[in-house]
Amino acid sequence: MERASLRWSLSLIAVTGAVAAALAAATIWLLITDPVTVSTTTSTGDVGPFVRAIGSVLVDALRGLFNYL
Repeated sequence: MERASLRWSLSLIAVTGAVAAALAAATIWLLITDPVTVSTTTSTGDVGPFVRAIGSVLVDALRGLFNYL
């Protein structure tokens, strides 16, 4: 039973790391390509436009990946 638990926890850690890396990459991409949205979000505290922009970047990346495959 211990091995199944270890496998499950390692998989969870891997998925969490992949999601964190994708969000970090999207944030860096937005800082470079759309600094106005990032600075507006930082100054006003309204995260709505930032979340929309992050979602758009991730969807565009997935579309490009699926078109490549």
